[in-house]
Amino acid sequence: MQEYIKNIENPTKILLVGAEEFVKDLSKLTKPMSQIKKSGYTHLIDSFTYRVKKDEVEVGWGKYYGPMVEHGTTKMEKQPHLYPLWNKNKEKYYKLMLTKLGLQT
Repeated sequence: MQEYIKNIENPTKILLVGAEEFVKDLSKLTKPMSQIKKSGYTHLIDSFTYRVKKDEVEVGWGKYYGPMVEHGTTKMEKQPHLYPLWNKNKEKYYKLMLTKLGLQT
């Protein structure tokens, strides 16, 4: 993708296509039971989002503890969800971006 993107005026638009689809797929993940029951609580799965930083698009959590759940801590086993979903569907996201570039139908 980087070979194609460096020749484009605004690569962010292309990257957003993949990021939006990735976040949509992330929001479809099964929500594990949460111990938190108070009103106004947003589940970690519902907090996935993306943002644009210069010419990059970052996908991540809207909660500060998302990376701790993904990678684990000294007191908690890892519960990966972001990376396995990306690895499973990355070809789909690449294809969407190439289609947006007009290089694939």
